[in-house]
Amino acid sequence: MLADINEVKILRKRHSLTQNQLAKLAGVSQSLIAKLEAGLIDPSYSNFRRIYDVLQGLGEKKEAKAAEVASRRIISVAGNSALAEAVKKMKQHEISQLPVIEKGSVVGLVSEADVIESIHQGREVKGLKVADVMQDAPPTVPQATPLSAVTELLRVSQIIIVTDKGKAAGVITKADVLDRLTK
Repeated sequence: MLADINEVKILRKRHSLTQNQLAKLAGVSQSLIAKLEAGLIDPSYSNFRRIYDVLQGLGEKKEAKAAEVASRRIISVAGNSALAEAVKKMKQHEISQLPVIEKGSVVGLVSEADVIESIHQGREVKGLKVADVMQDAPPTVPQATPLSAVTELLRVSQIIIVTDKGKAAGVITKADVLDRLTK
């Protein structure tokens, strides 16, 4: 986010643009960019907005998108499945939660914590269905969602579902984001 006119020069250089290139992209004169960066003028709101939009757009293009970070392999379970089956899948794949998917749409989430809570409440796990213990559906984002928005959601959710035309197309966990850092 461009917070100050003084950041124009910093961001222009960060994107390896000349004053002339930025001016052409923003539809303003090169002399306006030069004077703005030198602190000689305060641009009109409309000119500043054009410059800001160009610089903001360049930052968004370089930011990774949800589709680039997501695991395409979705390990899920149906709501009418036995809870024991969900536990078996979590153990087999060494994961702590499973999206509950019905007809391509995410309807809930079942996690190890949900199973533990059911045991704590004295419920007989062997007789329960996933729908009996599942949480609400986790957040879903379209494939083009910037990684910064995904990481914001991961601060409050264990898993994010990435969708393509409303249907589940991938999952992102904190581990997926950390894996991205090592590539």
